[in-house]
Amino acid sequence: MAFKLSGVVPWGRNLREYRDMFRLTEDDLQKRIAGFGDGPASFNRELTEHGGSVISFDPIYQFTKEDIEKRIGEVRVEVMEQMWQNKDNYVWTRIKSLDELENLRMSAMNRFLEDYGKGRAEGRYVYHELPDKLPFEDDHFDIGLSSHFLLMYTALGYDFHIKAMAEMLRVCKQIRIFPIVDLDANKTELVDSVIGHFRENYRVDIVDTDYEFQKGDNKMLMVGKGR
Repeated sequence: MAFKLSGVVPWGRNLREYRDMFRLTEDDLQKRIAGFGDGPASFNRELTEHGGSVISFDPIYQFTKEDIEKRIGEVRVEVMEQMWQNKDNYVWTRIKSLDELENLRMSAMNRFLEDYGKGRAEGRYVYHELPDKLPFEDDHFDIGLSSHFLLMYTALGYDFHIKAMAEMLRVCKQIRIFPIVDLDANKTELVDSVIGHFRENYRVDIVDTDYEFQKGDNKMLMVGKGR
């Protein structure tokens, strides 16, 4: 089935948020990083400008800047309306208001859009759909990141998650997934099943983070090679 941009709700985050969500240290930021499902985040641009090495993978990178920008405009009002309706489910400490949230997200996505053409030409934004095989050798990356995608969208199912994470672990020495709850901020049987599967052959840790916006989504899953 062809991937359609009309079904995507693009919503980007910035470098500071990535650092807090994934507990990225200064040493981590010097390593080779892969971002899975980064979408229109400014993380890649900001880290690249600070001398880091990062490649982002996402199905939306098959589309033009104009296509992605149009889609952002289409969903912006709808997303903010949903945020207003569900505002009691969020922690308003780091981000103080809905207006601040909208400005933060739009700033990140605009920075991405400004960088998108250059980043695609440099090979920093790569069209890819998990769990398809990635065009890299085993252990090419030190760290792989998945923000608000894997484990959150439980409808993708157990088999998808196992295959997707296995491919991420093929090319990455360690992967980090945030958050480990579903769209309603509930831990699910899927999370427990996926953790149980990878514990057989990998080191698996659940780590508290410095980031909590949706209530209860302040933990990260780390899966690494070596016991």
